[in-house]
Amino acid sequence: MGIKAKILKELQKKPRRLKELKAKLGNDKKVARAVDELVERNKVVCRKGVYAVPDPKTGNAVECTLVKLAGKFGFARPVQPDGQDIFIPGKYLMGAMPGDTLLVSLFEHPRVEGSSEGEVLAVVKENNRFTGTVETIEGRLALVPDACPHCPIYIKKSADGGARDGEKAAVEILERGDSHEDHRAGVAMRFGSAEEAKQCAKALLYGAGLSRHFPLKAKAEAKKYEGAAVGEKEAAGRRDYRGMPVFTIDSAETKDIDDAISLEKTDTGYRLGVHIADVSHYVRPGSALDAEAFARGTSVYYADSVIPMLPRQLSNGICSLNEGADRLAFSCMMELDAAGRVVDYAFVKSVIRSRVKGVYKEVNAIFDGTADNALRQRYAAVAQELPLMRELYHKLAKLRAARGAMDIESGEAKLVLDEAGRCVDVVKRERGEAEQMIEEFMLLANSSAAALARRLKLPFVYRVHEAPDPERIEKLKQTLTAAGVDFHFAGDTPTTLEFAKLLADTRGTNLERPVHTSVLRSMAKAKYEPQPKGHFGLALADYAHFTSPIRRYPDLAIHRILSDVCAGMDDGAVQKKYAQFAAEASVQSSEREVLAMTVERDVEDCYKAEYMRRFEGEEFDGVISSITQFGLYVELPNTVEGLVRAQALSENALTLTEGVALRDILSGREWRLGGVMRVRVAGVDVSQGNVDFVPAQEQ
Repeated sequence: MGIKAKILKELQKKPRRLKELKAKLGNDKKVARAVDELVERNKVVCRKGVYAVPDPKTGNAVECTLVKLAGKFGFARPVQPDGQDIFIPGKYLMGAMPGDTLLVSLFEHPRVEGSSEGEVLAVVKENNRFTGTVETIEGRLALVPDACPHCPIYIKKSADGGARDGEKAAVEILERGDSHEDHRAGVAMRFGSAEEAKQCAKALLYGAGLSRHFPLKAKAEAKKYEGAAVGEKEAAGRRDYRGMPVFTIDSAETKDIDDAISLEKTDTGYRLGVHIADVSHYVRPGSALDAEAFARGTSVYYADSVIPMLPRQLSNGICSLNEGADRLAFSCMMELDAAGRVVDYAFVKSVIRSRVKGVYKEVNAIFDGTADNALRQRYAAVAQELPLMRELYHKLAKLRAARGAMDIESGEAKLVLDEAGRCVDVVKRERGEAEQMIEEFMLLANSSAAALARRLKLPFVYRVHEAPDPERIEKLKQTLTAAGVDFHFAGDTPTTLEFAKLLADTRGTNLERPVHTSVLRSMAKAKYEPQPKGHFGLALADYAHFTSPIRRYPDLAIHRILSDVCAGMDDGAVQKKYAQFAAEASVQSSEREVLAMTVERDVEDCYKAEYMRRFEGEEFDGVISSITQFGLYVELPNTVEGLVRAQALSENALTLTEGVALRDILSGREWRLGGVMRVRVAGVDVSQGNVDFVPAQEQ
């Protein structure tokens, strides 16, 4: 750590006189000179001989987190919500690294009007753990961090841990300098070749602090449920649905089954049961299991693996609604009219026994008439319920379309791995009738839970999706117009019906992915909040997550609250017990969800790159999915996306038009969003998850 950084670190603890700093740090002349320089640059203030770091509560100093670090600049995000990201030129970064908590001074006159620009006054809290690829740079071993590949961190010879060129590794910064090239690190963990996606995945998970291993206390609590079964004593006092044709439908590989369904016809319509694993019965407040579930917030799914929120004894055992096993459940029993509208609902503690472990692919085969006799026989126990469920699903789909719920194509992929863990195929994941049917049933239970909470004014964890920001909508309109998309929004903010029509009109066309992605980017991010604000995308006034307590903490949290309500706890006691809990669970769950989604996406990119490596030099047809000044992205039918750099398109300077077209003015050539393009795989970086394309020869 450089002398200036040491001075700032001491002054962050408390203001000090120069004599105190010299006593702490030694080297009188060097300390005095560094203090003078810090004062001159306004990074330290001096009042009556006492030196201090500027107070963020006064003046224009802002507490931030460094969220992006490029070669010559960075972006800092204010800790206070809704603050604009601050651009920091490289010479003012003071060696700050991604994840550092900073004190940033804003410039009065930023170079770009309306933007925020500033300099780092001090690093308040250091993030010293990074993962990346080990490389030899100018004869010295360094880590090229995943988070900031343009800012390598040099590794001390005495702390290289035997790391070699081309390995994925994790390092700890041991010494910080005043600039990035002065930092020195030691190797904390080696993972293996950066050319193997599974090793890159390990590094990314490690860097995010995600681990399959549970703390000893949580493991000890979970071990008590090893091979556990539900006895009659536990089932006593619960609604007994074991005689009802309850069953599950999931992916074939699913082991943590947390939702089951039942359906019967009534004189006025339907009685739909959504039966959810009663995880709150086993994971109690104050337990080590609960503390760890809260800390994790969600299970993380990647490739063919999972980092579970709960240990396997619960997630795959006593809490999983396995076929033929008695299980404790929290059931949402809904009365629907003949059109499929919910007219009443009740939440009850129950005991169930799933009759069939249904699989989406198999149920879809039954629905489309391609199932053979053996497959039909496997579903004989629910043969009457399946056609009835399909009938109800189609009614629910009509209601969903009528209210304008949006169905955005996300381009989700399924990765196929071989026995060695290498990616051997990438397939676009398709949602059949069975998947969509289960989704509709879960939506009903989730919205019923939220409606109950709002009606009773419960402290709760709602799933909130607010209306889009007007500025983002204006940008979306400009993009759609430039892309030649025919649309009509009656007001400043489109209604969900208008959005749904736009999505439907472009579905199945070359503009599907770019338009659906643009619509998604115009939206606010869905998050968890303790106040009901509705869900814009689903066009629902009330929404929460109730149906997946094995893998999501918000679901477990509201199960806990609703359990006490169902047990008769009075309103005052519920408020006192859960108001703070609901608020804390909302914030934590939102943060952990973002982390999980980021890691899942980054890991998937590594596996996709590993798969595409075998096709270097080969050509494919794709669709231009997005366009930037530095090039364009082409997406293949299997969802793999690669970059065609501007210099590969033309030797001339290219003009970017509204983010939808690149044009070579001299030659007249143009590349537009949604255009079909034949490309050749030019290069692959598994470690960074990047695929480079160039135009095919005939172009």
